[in-house]
Amino acid sequence: MSIKKSTTPAAQPAKAESNYNYGEALQKAIMFYEFQRSGKLPADIRNNWRGDSGLSDGSDAGIDLTGGWYDAGDHVKFNLPMAYSAAMLAWSVYEAEDALKESGQLEYLLKEIKWVTDYLIKCHPTVDVFYYQVGNGNTDHSWWGPAEVMQMGRPSYKVDVNSPGSTVSAAAAAALAAAGVIYADRDPGYARTCIQHAKELFSFADKTKSDSGYTAANGFYTSSSGFYDELSWSCVWLYIATKDSAYLEKAESYVPHWGTESQSSTISYKWAQCWDDVHYGAALLLAKITGKEVYKNSTQMHLDYWSTGYNGSRISYTPKGLAWLDSWGALRYATTTAFLASVYADWSGCSKEKAEIYKKFAKQQVDYALGSSGRSFVVGFGINSPKRPHHRTSHSSWADSMTVPAYHRHTLYGALAGGPDKDDSYTDEVNNYVNNEVACDYNAGFVGALAKLYGEYGGDPIADFTAMEEVTNDEYFVEAGINASGSNFIEIKAVLNNCSGWPARMGDHLSFKYFVNIKEAVNAGYTADDFTITANYNQGAAVSRLLPWAEADNIYYVNVDFTKTKIYPGGQSAYKKEIQFRIAGPENMASGDRSNDYSYTGLGGATSGKVVKTSYIPVYDAGVKVFGDEPGSSPASSSISPVTASFDKFNPEDVSVTVIYNGNTLDNIKNGTDLLVKDTDYVISDNIVTILSSYLAGKSVGKLGLIFNFSGGNDPVLTITVTDSSVITTGDLKVQAYNMNTPGNVSSIAAKIRLYNTGTGDISLSDVKLRYYYTIDGEKEQQFWCDWSSAGTANVTGTFVKMKEAKSDADYYLEIGFNKASGTLSAGESMELQVRFSKSDWTNYTQTNDYSYQGTGSVYADCDKITAYLAGNLQWGTEP
Repeated sequence: MSIKKSTTPAAQPAKAESNYNYGEALQKAIMFYEFQRSGKLPADIRNNWRGDSGLSDGSDAGIDLTGGWYDAGDHVKFNLPMAYSAAMLAWSVYEAEDALKESGQLEYLLKEIKWVTDYLIKCHPTVDVFYYQVGNGNTDHSWWGPAEVMQMGRPSYKVDVNSPGSTVSAAAAAALAAAGVIYADRDPGYARTCIQHAKELFSFADKTKSDSGYTAANGFYTSSSGFYDELSWSCVWLYIATKDSAYLEKAESYVPHWGTESQSSTISYKWAQCWDDVHYGAALLLAKITGKEVYKNSTQMHLDYWSTGYNGSRISYTPKGLAWLDSWGALRYATTTAFLASVYADWSGCSKEKAEIYKKFAKQQVDYALGSSGRSFVVGFGINSPKRPHHRTSHSSWADSMTVPAYHRHTLYGALAGGPDKDDSYTDEVNNYVNNEVACDYNAGFVGALAKLYGEYGGDPIADFTAMEEVTNDEYFVEAGINASGSNFIEIKAVLNNCSGWPARMGDHLSFKYFVNIKEAVNAGYTADDFTITANYNQGAAVSRLLPWAEADNIYYVNVDFTKTKIYPGGQSAYKKEIQFRIAGPENMASGDRSNDYSYTGLGGATSGKVVKTSYIPVYDAGVKVFGDEPGSSPASSSISPVTASFDKFNPEDVSVTVIYNGNTLDNIKNGTDLLVKDTDYVISDNIVTILSSYLAGKSVGKLGLIFNFSGGNDPVLTITVTDSSVITTGDLKVQAYNMNTPGNVSSIAAKIRLYNTGTGDISLSDVKLRYYYTIDGEKEQQFWCDWSSAGTANVTGTFVKMKEAKSDADYYLEIGFNKASGTLSAGESMELQVRFSKSDWTNYTQTNDYSYQGTGSVYADCDKITAYLAGNLQWGTEP
């Protein structure tokens, strides 16, 4: 999805008064936690690239510690930040339940909170024992791969009365007590369970008052603030859950032990609510509960310091407006403080003047995260969002490498990146863990801040949104070549690959088949039993004799079975296994012709240790074919993408396509019967074939079909529409449409549009414009999204145009266009797109008086009130 604003250039900060789609941002920020789940995943998970993982967690201690969230871009389960995050998310439900419900995200958030509290309950098997971590940080960080195929040891670490950990135990108590609060009416039995564990964990933390046993997290999540802030934090939530005044008294009794500003007795106010220091949240809640000035003053000093300044001191701000505390997770601190500011501003005890300041601050900080600096810092949201966060499973490397692949295979929707340096600089690189890592605690306060802003400004979550992805590469395949061959033998070098990622999977039941035709031997009086199969290099396979496949046709195969050998996307020596095997016929039978061997197809040029990917050697997982083709099935074909393109003689540019060889080789390219000349008419660089503009410039205007002739399978055709933009293009268009948001008053107008080419010649989509007419109902900046298009969402543009002469039913129109990469629309064919637009402050449009509004219909119908133009000429519809 792309977002374009009509008046704000992408490279400049957005106007302070502009709004973002807080509903979509909230939706995705909550979805992020689904990607962090460990354990056995439920059937209702909304993605197809995360799988079960960490299923033996706790086995070293004889306890079930499956579940919970992975911490960040790694796979350790650190219970201190996890419990903090769950408590903060529960707090957002406590403070903004109506907004979460209205947005449709409440149930999703409740599930994520319970995913953690179920785990924390498991971690507390007896009164004074708490397992606070699963996985060794150093061991975990030494490997870069997806969670589903972890192979390192994952030790369990606990605290008890002899080796206590008051900070982490009290943090867990707070999370469980907060969960008890929000589940009290939904599931009273579960709420009671949570509260009972919270009471026991608080009691354990309170009576030990020591972190001497909390050692495994040192260097990762060391508690520098001590445990008194967590004791207050947990007591506040226990008081809210139980209304037992003893917990309130306890919470206040720890206040003298909270951190103070340097060389003073003033309660610390210059940092932020975070996994290490939760006294800021405790103070705010105590202010609301007790109304005491000490807590009000402490909270206001803190929020003033972050906003307008306090006592002549103010937090640093970047040039584009981010309140910047620290290089690690700058946005985490700013958006969490934004949540606290929103909560305090909505309290009746906050003055009107300060409430206005704090709300403005909160919106400014969240808007920075969403794009006001000219880029979004939320993966999968807004303009120029992060593409390469420091996150192992979404990168999905099979080679234990941050550089393989050179892109992320999965979109980690909703993840809040750490954020920029103090000068707004930021690099979207996977190895930039300071600025570009994501974490559960980063999103925790962010969700609450978004819920507050949604409650005030609204926004539209995407209907039925999921992170289901198309598989973009072969997950299993064989690469093979010819090691050696003689008059009666052939020796194959074969490498079995597991690059799975939807989700990543362990391959310990993989095998492949190599097919041969022994017709010559049979004609000479021999049988399959006269062949011998040997392996001179083998990384774990069992190699069969020749087995029959289609005896009547003399087709046999060698079964190469790697069952019990672990082949998984976990590193260079893990994701592929090699075998070199020789198929030898009878000694006195001379036959060097392998051309009729099915699996030999495409291997002829792969010698001297080289291998090529081939679909003629099919791969099986537990006997089920997962890649390639068998004899008798259609031969594997190569493919090119795209298959259509346009070339403008007036503005000539090379045309490039990506080739997927599927074990074949590209023999030549033809235009009819004419051969194109390699390196003169076209060039090849790995899997990119480029048709040069010097060749295309000599062709006539019209359709050009280039046939890519491969060594096997079908031969794809690249259809290039040659145009000359100095000549007016002609053609016929028709538009069908219907509105997706049908109420009379809506915060965003959404339409599905189908465009037909009813003429006899192909049309370049870059010559097409569509106009949707409406009344703006209040002059505001507007924003456009293309949510889906058969021409590619990134290839669709939207421009808002104010009409020179306003009509009663239209004073604006949205002009939809297409860039050159959108290709052509062939004669008699159609294409579709789904678009929506809104005002930046999400105020409503009244659709009932809009010229192009289609009413409540839910199927395509001819729409002559959406006009279509070809090369500037009206081809369809009636203008208002």
